[in-house]
Amino acid sequence: MTEPILEATGLVKRFPGANGSSVLAVDDVDLVVGEAETHALVGESGSGKTTTGRLLVRLLEPDAGSTRFRGQELYSLGPGEMRRARRHLQMIFQDPYSSLDPRQPVWRSVSEPWDVHRVHRPENRRARAEELLAKVGVDPALAGRLPARFSGGQRQRIGIARALALEPSLIVCDEPVSSLDLSVQAQILNLLLDLQAELGLSYVLVAHDLAMVRHVATRVSVMHRGRVVETGTRDQIFDHPEHPYTEALLAAAVAIDPLDPAEPAVPGAEEGEVPYGDACLYRDRCPRAGDVCAAERPELIERGQGHPVACFFPD
Repeated sequence: MTEPILEATGLVKRFPGANGSSVLAVDDVDLVVGEAETHALVGESGSGKTTTGRLLVRLLEPDAGSTRFRGQELYSLGPGEMRRARRHLQMIFQDPYSSLDPRQPVWRSVSEPWDVHRVHRPENRRARAEELLAKVGVDPALAGRLPARFSGGQRQRIGIARALALEPSLIVCDEPVSSLDLSVQAQILNLLLDLQAELGLSYVLVAHDLAMVRHVATRVSVMHRGRVVETGTRDQIFDHPEHPYTEALLAAAVAIDPLDPAEPAVPGAEEGEVPYGDACLYRDRCPRAGDVCAAERPELIERGQGHPVACFFPD
């Protein structure tokens, strides 16, 4: 693995639930992202992928844990210090139709980070925004148009240009192509890869399309009910999965119709789930579960298979 650019330890995030209860969305997550690598977070809907991504760039505040970016603890920074740090940490959002202000021309959306961070003289910002639009494949002559005049793929390119405006080192990509037509998805992914090669960017990729993850990711962390249950290189996860949930996730993805790439659903996902506690959260769906799985929660450690897995009986 390359030198770490970001290290998260013990991240925990709860959200208010019904009747005064709370929902544990992220539960003791550790994550390491290397320089110029793509670290993918995969799992079913509700597994905590997007929440983890938002915690990493401090769009959400954790209930516990720490995140260090280039050795600096993000959660201890005050507002001014965090504003300066945020220049290096950006996010590309899932929905290109709602992530741009519909009332202002797209060059203003691209240049908005410069307003916030007081970068570049106001009279130069449109020209610089047009340069960024050209870099991501949008005709700069269209910079004065409103977002409604652009297709979904063009809007996502504009969102990428905005994320690049402050010359970040790490970008969290939250399902960056899931709302786009299949014919456009490959174009956007290739653009992200080209930008990574040119600029040395690190990505955290939140995704459910496992075929796409295998194509672009360097490392993969598999999340189940808020926890990372397996992590390793792309080849370790796809060619030698050890956790039964990872195996089931990959098997479900293989069965998906390529013309209707919905999020993979592992059989039994809606039944037999156990509450959070001192037990393996996958035990009621696991073909290899033993007595120890009901009494202890397996830690995410290397168990002789070459990469960490949270399972007492890895394959």
